[in-house]
Amino acid sequence: MIKEKIGYGLGDMSTSMFWKIFSFYLPIFYSDIYGLSLSAAAMLMLVTRVWDAVSDPMMGIVADRTDTRWGKYRPYLLWMALPFAVCGCLLFTTPDWGETAKLVWAYVTYMLMMTVYTAVNVPYSSMLGVITDDSNEKTVFSSYRMFFAYGGSFLALFAWEPLCGFFSGNGVGQEAQRTGWQHAMFVVGALCVVFFLASFALTREKVKPGQPASIGKDFRSLLGNRPWWLLTSAALCSNLFNTLRGGTAAYYFKYYIGDGACIEAGGFSLLFFAGLFLGIGEVCNMIGVACAVPVSRFLGKKMSMAACCATLSVLSVMFFYIPPTNGGFMFMILLQVVISVLTGIISPLIWSMYADVAEYARLKDGTASTALIFSSGSMAQKFGGALAGWGVIQILAVFGLVPNAPVQSADAMLGLRLAMSWFPAIVSILMGAVVLAYPLGNPEGKLVNSES
Repeated sequence: MIKEKIGYGLGDMSTSMFWKIFSFYLPIFYSDIYGLSLSAAAMLMLVTRVWDAVSDPMMGIVADRTDTRWGKYRPYLLWMALPFAVCGCLLFTTPDWGETAKLVWAYVTYMLMMTVYTAVNVPYSSMLGVITDDSNEKTVFSSYRMFFAYGGSFLALFAWEPLCGFFSGNGVGQEAQRTGWQHAMFVVGALCVVFFLASFALTREKVKPGQPASIGKDFRSLLGNRPWWLLTSAALCSNLFNTLRGGTAAYYFKYYIGDGACIEAGGFSLLFFAGLFLGIGEVCNMIGVACAVPVSRFLGKKMSMAACCATLSVLSVMFFYIPPTNGGFMFMILLQVVISVLTGIISPLIWSMYADVAEYARLKDGTASTALIFSSGSMAQKFGGALAGWGVIQILAVFGLVPNAPVQSADAMLGLRLAMSWFPAIVSILMGAVVLAYPLGNPEGKLVNSES
């Protein structure tokens, strides 16, 4: 039913609002507003995200062994809705403490937020394996999920800077900005609670996955599952690509494009800022999601992803050569549109392919480890996010960027340009190579192994 697909989509609409803000704005929050050094912020991003990734399989094991009248995975949407919002608000709270105490607060609140995020996101993702057993229908549900996810991301990213400005009174000092960012998260957190509860109310678990085997057998099945290894590597690269570009964007616009930059066309002037650039990307991601089903039915999931990866690498390199001029700004938007459509096609295919991998494991090894397999996909994406979050700040530190300095060096500008172009291109090439080795196919919705 359409109602259930919408309900399933609302779950990721909520998590994606938080995830995109964390991925794209948290690095600059910690370095330019919270007041951490670049090295401290980079290590914080790495350690907390690695914990976040490692905790995913643990949550997968717990979710597979949950048994309630609402199902195995769906109850977590209800149980974790409020803690999710509260932890997000604590994350963007800046205490008036000393440097060491503030660093401890940052670690505690970030790790707490990521733990709660895992507790809701892993079971939610696993629901795709028990809503339907048809491979093509899984792609449809996955497309609804990603369409709503990008819709939530657009809402959060496009509104984030205006909300922060509104609640800070458009003040430029760190104290005013800290208040603005905290109160902006209050608004986003409240919306997330509503979306989680609606997702819980509108969805149902229909497929009985059976009782899981021993944890040891589940892990042996997972580690011996070649399609899982390949798809997990591709998922890591996918999030690394997206977070590397997105996490650089706030710095790129602040220091390379500059505050107050405008696009002039036909007598009209449009403020060109990170939120607009990222928001356009989210809308175009939604277009890509809508294209995922027809494209994958024509080319197959694997070849659709491989073609997207090849094109992404070329377009990313082109971004390096765009000058910060009015014409350059227009070309940046054009590239952002096409790149985002392509990444929008990739995202639902990855999750649909994880559902196929879970079905492959069930047929091959007789395991009912749906949540463990889906949690591994989430883990891979979080490792990609961890590497990207750490990498963005490390790249800027290596190239000599100084937070809040009015003038940056030529080397710092080069680092920003590379982080938006050549480095993502390399990641995209790696992702395409991995995808080409993926052996599972799904003609007419039936799972097959091309190696058998």
